[in-house]
Amino acid sequence: MSAPATSRPTSHSPARRTTRPGTARAPRLDWRLRFGLLSVVWGFSFLLIKVGTEAFAPFQVALGRVLFGALALLAVLLVRREPLPRGRRTWAHLTVAALLLNTVPFSLFAYAEQTIPSSLAGICNATSPLWGMALSLVALSEDRPTRRRFAGLGIGFLGVLTVLGAWQGFAGIDARGTALALLASLSYPIGWIYVRRTLAGTPGSPVALTGAQLMVSTVQLAAVSALFTSAPAGFPLWPTLAVVALGALGTGMALQMQYGLVSEIGPTTAQMVTYFIPVIATTAGVLVLGEQLHWNTPVGAAVVLAGAALTQARSAPRRTA
Repeated sequence: MSAPATSRPTSHSPARRTTRPGTARAPRLDWRLRFGLLSVVWGFSFLLIKVGTEAFAPFQVALGRVLFGALALLAVLLVRREPLPRGRRTWAHLTVAALLLNTVPFSLFAYAEQTIPSSLAGICNATSPLWGMALSLVALSEDRPTRRRFAGLGIGFLGVLTVLGAWQGFAGIDARGTALALLASLSYPIGWIYVRRTLAGTPGSPVALTGAQLMVSTVQLAAVSALFTSAPAGFPLWPTLAVVALGALGTGMALQMQYGLVSEIGPTTAQMVTYFIPVIATTAGVLVLGEQLHWNTPVGAAVVLAGAALTQARSAPRRTA
């Protein structure tokens, strides 16, 4: 659930973006079908992370994710005959963007899911708009605070406390894993604030910029994996397929699909995919992995999503005389 470095995101995982004029392709499926497919792919990403960590170290899961995601987008660029971005300054900013939007959050989510359910990781991911709202109040002057958005921020974090069962002293919740997942969600808006300040208006299509970003992240994670992990003892079928699918489908194909949705139906409607991700992640975790589900998890998730929706609301423009 990485994102290109050309537009403002609306969540964690998955950021919203626009495409360069002339790069859009005629859709093969109705946008509603692609919207549903995108929700499923991103929702199942947390299950795939969980399966991948059964055989590989977290850094290796993150490495496979960005590697196969980069290969998928580079294949698209090859077919379109589009070049990668140029310029040292652009690549320097992409290096920081890759760290904040891919390397750090992907690694943190993989580490988190060693000790917490994939469903909880998906819900933590939904807090990204809340972190973004809080950070935008001080970092981005164009995002003016409103009563509605402040209310959304408070409601959202109340939902987080509900998910974690705060009234029970957070019993049954692994504090370290949950904190890592929340830090991963926080990394996305930090990265996007940096992107908006440094890479806005950079020449190149979103596919080219994101492909380059994933390439840089691959180099970063390859270096970290070589330093802090040992080579895998083997490549079991299901964990290996999970990592490949996580990268090629959940990162590469999903981003490409998102470009088409934003181009066709606009970012406002396309961003609603964010609110389906925790629902699908929770359903997949319960049905496929047999994870336990208590009443406070879906209730808290609904409150989180309601708060996140309010933080994304914009006041109607004032009418001028």
